[in-house]
Amino acid sequence: MREFDYIIIGGGCAGLSLAYELEIHNKLKNKTLAIIEPREDYVRDKTWSFWKVHPHNFDDCVKKTWNNFSINIPKKTNFLECQDYPYQTIDSGLFYKKINKKLKENKNIFFFNNLNDIKVQNSFVFNSVSLSKNNTQNLWQHFCGVEIRTQNNSFDEKIFNLMDFDCDQRESVHFFYTLPYSKKEALVETTWLSKMNDNSKKDYDKQIRDYLEENLKLKNYEIKYREKGAIPLFFQSNKNQKNRIDIGTVGGMTRLSTGYTFLNIQQHSKYIRKNIENIKNTKKFKISKKYQFLDKIFLKVIEKHPEKMPDIFFKMFQTSPKTVIKFLSNNSNVLEDLKIVSKMPKWTFIKALFY
Repeated sequence: MREFDYIIIGGGCAGLSLAYELEIHNKLKNKTLAIIEPREDYVRDKTWSFWKVHPHNFDDCVKKTWNNFSINIPKKTNFLECQDYPYQTIDSGLFYKKINKKLKENKNIFFFNNLNDIKVQNSFVFNSVSLSKNNTQNLWQHFCGVEIRTQNNSFDEKIFNLMDFDCDQRESVHFFYTLPYSKKEALVETTWLSKMNDNSKKDYDKQIRDYLEENLKLKNYEIKYREKGAIPLFFQSNKNQKNRIDIGTVGGMTRLSTGYTFLNIQQHSKYIRKNIENIKNTKKFKISKKYQFLDKIFLKVIEKHPEKMPDIFFKMFQTSPKTVIKFLSNNSNVLEDLKIVSKMPKWTFIKALFY
């Protein structure tokens, strides 16, 4: 069987982002790369959204950018601006097309459906696939979204709704998320922060239908696209192995309190590219320990006091939007961290330190 200098296990967002980063900086000119991905065809299957606090390689894959957003709880709405760090959403179909077109230009890059088709022993491996079993005891961000088209002008495409907590919480944390692409098109998503052992929260189609008809007052609409997923709000534990680096969510690139991953993947890919010549001895890339510490407390509060979370999220955004965005995107300084912490219910979070 054939050997390769590098192997990427998993040709999803993390694997393809890394391969693209290496390719456009000529790091694969004299090296061979195998990408292991079971899918036969790449079609749109995800929507990745984030605050643009760092530049990235995929501005031409951005479907829509917003400079205004809202967050609301029952009877209260906060309208905010994000001019400095606009919110972007990327169409995975455009992302896949752009990257695969580029990778096919390099005759040193190969795709395989199964890892057993190649020899692994002497290669350096970048892995984005979890080896652990499904975990139902920890918190997940699980969601389902539909892209709809209405007959009439139903949306203000200049502002998106980040969190709408005016919905049934079912003793967990539940909100809706609306990205209006135009006056007649929007992605509407139901999102839960909960454990995955309760199937009663997975009647996503009913949740979305009720929200569209009762909250948004929409009767005539067509569903053009549907997606669902689950993001672990805990670090997955693959065993450390020689000549191997985990990437993507498995590599700790998901911000646990928010689920944001895309820009962290891009930062990790750049770090690997800059250190690829000495990758075996390079220090592991991690999200800052201060965010890991704060997220751990935050997740304990979510688990123990889900009924308080709508108000906590709402109050968080009563500080400067720029400050909150930087905090949620791992880009804040100590003073900005303190401003966020000052908005939190002190005693609730202090007790969470000792759970």
